[in-house]
Amino acid sequence: MSTRPLHAVESLADDLRAWLPGQRWFAAKGTELGEVLIERAVMLTDDDPALLHAVIDVDGERYQLLIGVRDDPPEHLAHTVIGKLGESYAYDATQDGELMGRLLDLMAIGADQGGIHWTTEPDVELVTGLRARPIGVEQSNTSIVFGYHYILKLFRRPGPRPNRDVELHRALHRVGSAQVAEPMAVIEDDELVYGFAQRYLADAAEGWATATASVRDLLAEGDLHAGEVGGDFAGESFRLGMAVAQVHADLAATLGTELVSPDRLTEAVEVMHGRLDAVTAEVPELAEFEPMLRAAFDEVRHLRESQPIQQIHGDLHLGQVLRTATGWVLIDFEGEPAALATDRAKTRSPLRDVAGMLRSFDYAAFALLGADDDHQRTTRATEWSDRNRASFCEGYASVAGADPRDQAVLLRAFELDKAVYEVAYEHRNRPDWVRVPLTALRRT
Repeated sequence: MSTRPLHAVESLADDLRAWLPGQRWFAAKGTELGEVLIERAVMLTDDDPALLHAVIDVDGERYQLLIGVRDDPPEHLAHTVIGKLGESYAYDATQDGELMGRLLDLMAIGADQGGIHWTTEPDVELVTGLRARPIGVEQSNTSIVFGYHYILKLFRRPGPRPNRDVELHRALHRVGSAQVAEPMAVIEDDELVYGFAQRYLADAAEGWATATASVRDLLAEGDLHAGEVGGDFAGESFRLGMAVAQVHADLAATLGTELVSPDRLTEAVEVMHGRLDAVTAEVPELAEFEPMLRAAFDEVRHLRESQPIQQIHGDLHLGQVLRTATGWVLIDFEGEPAALATDRAKTRSPLRDVAGMLRSFDYAAFALLGADDDHQRTTRATEWSDRNRASFCEGYASVAGADPRDQAVLLRAFELDKAVYEVAYEHRNRPDWVRVPLTALRRT
């Protein structure tokens, strides 16, 4: 491919404006896009197929693109085409196993190409020649698996160094944590972090999938209670609570903790009210719950004890945990995708993670119900949620030495704040799912 990389990507600007809103990881869905600005572009391979790496700016948000270029893309890549470059086709290279395999080669040799550094972790030697395949479910990032050895997460919205996900994994790995996968390599330049490779846990099952399978088992057995169904999840919830508490303990041991005065809690309350203001303006259906939410947030102002804060996961839910043959593992320590990098880096109460997981159990229980489901199914879903939320807290307490439910006022406020966040997320990304957090608020 003879076209200069920057010029090639610039010529795709109009095509990108049409293509980007259809991507799950794109943050500005549903809005009128401004100009697509190309900050930089690097040619990683210059043959057929060629591979371009680009950083673009759309309305002040940076995105990482990996663009493949082929004269004649095969049928299985037709749906990934972005536009034309002369007589060739430009497409989303993350869906092309052949091109993604070259990323592994670059990491293995420690390449430094176009200002991008491909660096393995100390004492790591990568095996090459492995088949590359994208993970089927698109989230806020894109992940590529290499054989049964490694998984590379490509940050679609690359942030500045140091990257929180990378640094917390490194910290936990240093203390021998069994609750995270081993870090393997990082892709970065002098400013931004583009990718993070870890050991692939081939035997792992996603927490959300296993939890919702349990819910289905219960809903199919109308005459049985949660503890009587073969797919009862309570034991796993207990072990998951233990794993989360152990991660909190390991993070505190290696990165420290501090006590904050009640005045700092007042600052957190103001943030909760601010989020509620913004989301209510965006989703009017939330207004009916506003008095209850504001009262719960304001109860935190009356707390008089100092509270511990530390580094935590920051966006914990059942989709961020994996069940392996040896136990639960936590993944994706980036924090809330919509938050600023500076906010994600802040220390917070461990109860934030607990609240996120408790909300996720409720999600798993009610996501399978329709808006007009009958009383019996709703009762069973409520029973499943209550049972697993309790088991998680009991497991957490068995490691932490204190039950998070003992701090009911703060935990309730964090849970409700998380539900408000969920309303905004679902409204923007999955409108049919807004009923799940709204129904939870109605039951509160």
